[in-house]
Amino acid sequence: MPKKRSGGGLSPTQQAAKFLGVSVLAGAVLAGIALPAVGALGLAAKGSVESFDDLPATMKTPPLSQRTTILDADGGPIATVYSRDRTVVPLKDISPYMQKAIVAIEDSRFYQHGAVDLKGVLRALNKNAQTGGVSEGASTLTQQYVKNVFVEEAGDDPTKVAQATQQTIGRKIRELKYAIQVEEELGKKKILENYLNITFFGQQAYGVEAAARRYFSRSAKDLSLEQSALLAGIVQSPSRYDPVNDEAEATKRRNTVLQRMAAVGDISRAQAAEAMKAPLGLKVSKPKNGCITAVKGAGFFCDYVREVFLNDPVFGKTKKKRAKIWNQGGLTIRTTMDPQAQNAAQTSIKDHVYKSDEVATAATLVQPGTGKILAMGQSRPYGFKKNETQINLSVDQSMGGGIGYQPGSTFKPIVAAAALEDGMPANKVYSSPYQMPYPSPVSACGGKRWMNDPANPAKLENENSSEVGPYDMKEATAKSVNTYYVQMISDIGICPVTTMAKKMGVARADGDKMPQVPSIALGTQEMSPLTMANAYATFASRGMHCTPVAIESVNRRVGDKTTSLKVPKSTCSRAMSENTADTVNALLKGVVEDGTGKKAGLGSRPSAGKTGTTDERYAAWFVGYTPNMAGAVWVGDPAHKRKMVGITIGGRSYGKVFGGEVPGPIWGDMMSGALEGKPVENFNDVHIPDSKPRDRGDGDREDGDGGGRDDGGNGDDDGFIGGLVGGNNGGGGSEPTPSFSIPEGFIRGQGNGGNGNSGRFG
Repeated sequence: MPKKRSGGGLSPTQQAAKFLGVSVLAGAVLAGIALPAVGALGLAAKGSVESFDDLPATMKTPPLSQRTTILDADGGPIATVYSRDRTVVPLKDISPYMQKAIVAIEDSRFYQHGAVDLKGVLRALNKNAQTGGVSEGASTLTQQYVKNVFVEEAGDDPTKVAQATQQTIGRKIRELKYAIQVEEELGKKKILENYLNITFFGQQAYGVEAAARRYFSRSAKDLSLEQSALLAGIVQSPSRYDPVNDEAEATKRRNTVLQRMAAVGDISRAQAAEAMKAPLGLKVSKPKNGCITAVKGAGFFCDYVREVFLNDPVFGKTKKKRAKIWNQGGLTIRTTMDPQAQNAAQTSIKDHVYKSDEVATAATLVQPGTGKILAMGQSRPYGFKKNETQINLSVDQSMGGGIGYQPGSTFKPIVAAAALEDGMPANKVYSSPYQMPYPSPVSACGGKRWMNDPANPAKLENENSSEVGPYDMKEATAKSVNTYYVQMISDIGICPVTTMAKKMGVARADGDKMPQVPSIALGTQEMSPLTMANAYATFASRGMHCTPVAIESVNRRVGDKTTSLKVPKSTCSRAMSENTADTVNALLKGVVEDGTGKKAGLGSRPSAGKTGTTDERYAAWFVGYTPNMAGAVWVGDPAHKRKMVGITIGGRSYGKVFGGEVPGPIWGDMMSGALEGKPVENFNDVHIPDSKPRDRGDGDREDGDGGGRDDGGNGDDDGFIGGLVGGNNGGGGSEPTPSFSIPEGFIRGQGNGGNGNSGRFG
């Protein structure tokens, strides 16, 4: 006869036992829940059975989130990124002391019971009944593992995490059913391995391997007895038993684990006593997570790799799917970054521009013919402090960069390529006066014409009043003569230039369309250094344009399996003929040999390039290349507020900054270091005949083609400066027709230089 309470009913313990028996018979054992003395015990057994049977037959086990390692092209580490710091290891690589310690303190009968420990349940129910509250649970190690799977599946969603950990009958029923499944499918050893890899040990460490490295700077396989006991003790309450913040509490907990190990016979009492005397012996390794920890100043390259992964459909059809793979981690990403090139870029940047300077610099190196990004650096480091930034100044806005910077005269070779491809001879002569109005009309795409404002025409001028033509293409390129190139684009039309730019991968950094205006010849449209470096790589590879790539391979580890993921491939296509590219190379060799880029020369190694200095000197550039490497260097104020006049950069004072004065030497030192030990390659020589003296004044566009005002790209007020008219290429200087409209980009910009129609671009 069961004993009755004085009130005539069964005691709380007897009620629990009766309820437990009914549940077992119904197939819905409520194992491990920390039940109070009364209340939940009134749950109907029938309801438990339905809840149990309604659950899916198998538990979905998400891949454990792990560290992702980003490597350079040689296999050296760049950075480690993760949503959860975890490295999954097999049981054989976990110290036997650690295995015994966790079992002893969390579930000492782990190897004797099944998914549920009936003795443990009764013990917990009895104690909770005596205390009238929840003072003890009875979840087995298997049930704890299942709960951790639910938590892992919840990720960083606080609502889902709360649902996965709430103390309810429903959750316990679900936990039990899956624990039974896990016991049947995995076995004890695998369950223990999975548990030790999934559980949280505090200090951002998930899994025993990460915990061993965090607290002791060693591998889990090398953990000693006392170290294992400390880690095992943390699991119950990572914040309460955190040895970094509360050594005394952690020590007491460690000693409790040691006593328990002795009590169950895992170690002798003498061993326990000796271990309890030992200090904690912490050797803490701080978490190193994210691109901020990247070596060789490669934080921005690291960030670019992340952006590629999250944005490229090759890694998943939707951004959500790509983000899920990235956050789960376990990836080993081998990139295109050349450590020698990256080191050379950062060294040159530090030598020439200080992070505390009023202006910044960004540099990018690309391999011609492959599109591989070899280096990416800038003077303001990746970070959150003063003189640091998280904006990648080398890339487009869509990839974590800014809205770009006007490239100035570094855009002129693209105009030259379009003209040469259109059949213009390389010794073409234009009158190239010091100052002139924009010629009008100028043909544009779609049969339209660009017209200067007849009431107030826009004008442009060269950098120096001594720059007065006539000039041929070679001399005009070496001296960066603005009026020559505007006469050139007026001659061939705007559409061939924008088409050539597109073929070379040149687009605005903010993603907007390139406007149909003749001032694009002077580099008025904001570009990124990566865009310009990759465009010039097209010249270096004799006219083949290859889209930029940063990732060589990606291996993904899920459990014990490692698979290779598809990665974005560079797409190469012919942008211009070999002869056109070779001719541009000859033109740009003259820039570094006897032009504005002499300070960027590489000595005996053949090189070519172009300087660029925008109106008001808000930006200065040098973009250049050898047959086997192309690079772009930009210097300026990212906020577009500080003009580079009367300025100190890198400890040196400058009255005016030119593309060949600051960016040029940065480029030269960077390229010299990046190419050291690399083979010297030669361009395919093309002879450009000298223009005949009698031709030097025979330009197609003369000084009198229109008039107006100088309307540079940095105006502070809005003003009408010209636009597209018509649907055909009618000639002459006729007035705009009633169909005239102001196209996008024809109003002066604010803040970042805008899209003004002309100006001083040397």
